[in-house]
Amino acid sequence: MPGLDRPKTLRSAVLVLAIFLVAFLVRHSPAAVQAVRPASHFTPFLLAAIFIFCVFSIYWELASKNSKPAASSESIFSRAFHMALLNAGLLLLILPISGLTWRVLPAARIFPWLGLAIEIAGFALAVWARRALGSNWSGEVRIAADHQLVRSGPYRLIRHPIYTAMLTMSLGILLVSGQAHALLGWLLILLAYIRKIHMEEAALTSAFGDAFTAWQRDSWLLLPRVY
Repeated sequence: MPGLDRPKTLRSAVLVLAIFLVAFLVRHSPAAVQAVRPASHFTPFLLAAIFIFCVFSIYWELASKNSKPAASSESIFSRAFHMALLNAGLLLLILPISGLTWRVLPAARIFPWLGLAIEIAGFALAVWARRALGSNWSGEVRIAADHQLVRSGPYRLIRHPIYTAMLTMSLGILLVSGQAHALLGWLLILLAYIRKIHMEEAALTSAFGDAFTAWQRDSWLLLPRVY
């Protein structure tokens, strides 16, 4: 159930890949540097973070072909609003915005390395959770035909591990960037997923009743022993 839908995942992958290529050209082309903001923004660490997200997006597209048909789902407007928040957040994470390039983290070498490690950990969690969901996965808020309440893998402890993974990956990019625009982007992504989580919790309660309520008592929303 949680995740990103296939057409928009592919478009997001293309978008991020395009950003990666532009960033690479900006860093290595003197002519491009004159037309775009300083190449120093697109450090090797940030290029690596963008590349990891590109690989994740491509994997997600390839892994999302066995979803069950929907029995009920959120409106087109609701889905579009969610994707608008996510895409805006992603752009803000990566692109330097005039007036928002001041640092919110010290320029210490540890933060980019830590950011890449956290991003890779989020990637791994997303893969684990996606495999546990199997054909119950969907990018939109919906209840699939013959939907099962999955409580294996990371779902034994947290109810929305894919969202935990996405926020973790985004946090990793924020640590790599260390700038105010990236913090704003991460907050937009957090807002998008908080909104979606509340919608999914309501949908699952309606579909599974006491079984879901029992799972709520035995699990955490996003992070074990925290939230």
